[in-house]
Amino acid sequence: MSKILLVEDDSTLAIGLEYSLKNEGYEIDVANNLFKARELFSVENYQLILLDVMLPDGNGYEFCKEIREESNIPIIFLTACDEEVNVVMGLDIGADDYISKPFRIRELISRIKSVLRRYGEDSLGKALVSGDIKLYFLEGKVEKYGEEVSLTPIEYKLLANFMKHPNQVLSRSNILESLWDTGGEFVDDNTLSVYIKRLREKIEDNSSTPIYIKTVRGLGYKWDMDIRRV
Repeated sequence: MSKILLVEDDSTLAIGLEYSLKNEGYEIDVANNLFKARELFSVENYQLILLDVMLPDGNGYEFCKEIREESNIPIIFLTACDEEVNVVMGLDIGADDYISKPFRIRELISRIKSVLRRYGEDSLGKALVSGDIKLYFLEGKVEKYGEEVSLTPIEYKLLANFMKHPNQVLSRSNILESLWDTGGEFVDDNTLSVYIKRLREKIEDNSSTPIYIKTVRGLGYKWDMDIRRV
């Protein structure tokens, strides 16, 4: 689940965006000024920032420049300043996208997903390594002990989703949603258990006592090993 920092001083807009984005499954922190935004950014781990330009104690361009000195976190500007010079300035200082107010919430959500997807693909590198498992993104293949493991498309997508979220509990509904988003064949709650069982049989040394995909009773599953990106 991605965590977003929303920096917006219009309380009505902020409440509406917070509600809509939470309904999409995102975690949201809201700051109505730069002081609060800096405070939150210094202690929390965010996957994206939605940043207003005009704020009570400064402007979003300043904050964007500060962030870019230490982080490449995705930034989307939200602003009523839609003149070309403002758009170009925002992009030149490191923003990933720029959406003018007023906007449709579905358009914003679509842009958020697009930016997060792009960063997810770019930041993962060519492969993920965990224990004796190695997953190659470009080739779409998986190796165990250096030998290729034959996986179905759904099994590969399932494994990739686990390895992208190491040591994080994923609910069954979250896992199903990630499989549906890929546009592959339909997977329901009943068949998910079958796919997890089959995947364990292929990647675990002993599927009855798994060390990679652990069941978290009452919550879901988690990849219980650290990940290294190469």
